[in-house]
Amino acid sequence: MRQQTHKRGRFTNKTVAIVAALALGGGGAAIIAANASAHGDKGDSGQNNTVAAKAGTIQCPDVGQKLSDVPEKARPEVDKNLAELDNQVAKAYQQMNQRQGSSDAVLSKLNDERSRTMDNIGSAMGGDNSQLQGMNDCKWQEVATQGGQQQGGQQQGGDQQGDQQGGEGANEVPGNAGGQAGNGPSQDDFVDITKVQPNVQQPPQAQQNGSTGTFATECGVGDPQLRNSDNVIVAPGVGNGAHHTHDYVGNDSNDAFANNQTFEQGGTSCENQEDKSTYYWPVVRAQDGKDEADANELGGGQEGNVGTILTPKSSKIEFKGNAQSKVTAMPKFLRIITGDAKAFTNGDKNANASWSCTGFEDRQLTDKYPLCPEGSSVTRTFDFQSCWDGQNTDSANHRDHVAFAGEDGSCPNGFKAIPQLVNTITYDVPANTPFAVDGFPEQLHKPITDHDDFINVMSEDLMNEAVDCINSGKQCG
Repeated sequence: MRQQTHKRGRFTNKTVAIVAALALGGGGAAIIAANASAHGDKGDSGQNNTVAAKAGTIQCPDVGQKLSDVPEKARPEVDKNLAELDNQVAKAYQQMNQRQGSSDAVLSKLNDERSRTMDNIGSAMGGDNSQLQGMNDCKWQEVATQGGQQQGGQQQGGDQQGDQQGGEGANEVPGNAGGQAGNGPSQDDFVDITKVQPNVQQPPQAQQNGSTGTFATECGVGDPQLRNSDNVIVAPGVGNGAHHTHDYVGNDSNDAFANNQTFEQGGTSCENQEDKSTYYWPVVRAQDGKDEADANELGGGQEGNVGTILTPKSSKIEFKGNAQSKVTAMPKFLRIITGDAKAFTNGDKNANASWSCTGFEDRQLTDKYPLCPEGSSVTRTFDFQSCWDGQNTDSANHRDHVAFAGEDGSCPNGFKAIPQLVNTITYDVPANTPFAVDGFPEQLHKPITDHDDFINVMSEDLMNEAVDCINSGKQCG
């Protein structure tokens, strides 16, 4: 398999602090009692400072992203067992968070369960366990925290410098920015966007054979009735495979049990009825102390995804060209995931979402939520992979069949340029209210875990129309 080229799209690629920078703010992460107190002396700021406590998360090797060669006939069984690995981690984290047993006992049970499930994966692949070596043991990652800040210094965001911290300031993080479910976000996860330096890189200059057009499709902002916590790409046939809730636009038949025929026969929210593609992403919730309809359900409150779900103000869906070459049509049912829902524990290799505010689009954040000034809205931007291997509509790890273009716009050897999906979602967040993206419970609602999913279900005629538009340098849709 070819190595996928990783590129952060429109903003500067810098190393991001991951597990070592975990902080406890307000409700914070799971706490292991270690002579911890909820009260302490008041500092000059008048805020209560907690004494050092143990906070952290469960970190496990991400088996799904490591698999590169899974026989086609084995994929249903492998997918089912990969989803079971996620379920095991979610349950173990919940036990840790609720202090249901010692960390050693919970981890021992988790690793035993993982071992059996990994054996099932190997058996499904014909007894080949070579890709599974060294991926069994999970660990508990701990960090000492004090007063909502990491001891020994505050977390520095990967895309901001100096005093650009969450907390006190012109855009002050409200005191309840610890996550009402007790698993984040922390106060350190927020930053005043007005204090962030511009960091967006200019796109590569289009060459003579480049494609400079744009094709837009209008598909609305999502029907609350269609929300679910499935993920048909990563966990087909498994209910609650995402362990967090998604918003859906486009195809109205996306759930865990949908297949290509389901999508073909489904309806669509897109104005152009020939676009039955499905576009879906984790919901964003206000940490306002209120219960949603899923407050007592898996994928919702049972797994730490709580607060009022914010309906997007807008969702802008565009397909763009390539600086080096003309684009070729996407194959029908091509599946692409951008970003990594487990980037907090996996590291930032596949993190690819950015956060900002309207009016400040020249500064993008990967590992911080933005605090926007009055009159400015929160934005999430997803740049999808724009190079395709020319053969496969999916791959074992859902990444190897597509790649990001290089800094000059060129595709890796053997890959061809396709229209690049760029999705920008805008929210009006209530004043003085922290917010968080839904995620796996052990990912602590970190902004770096944001991600977006897409399955192309455009008609052949519409896709060809989009390609012609982009290649001719027009603005269409």
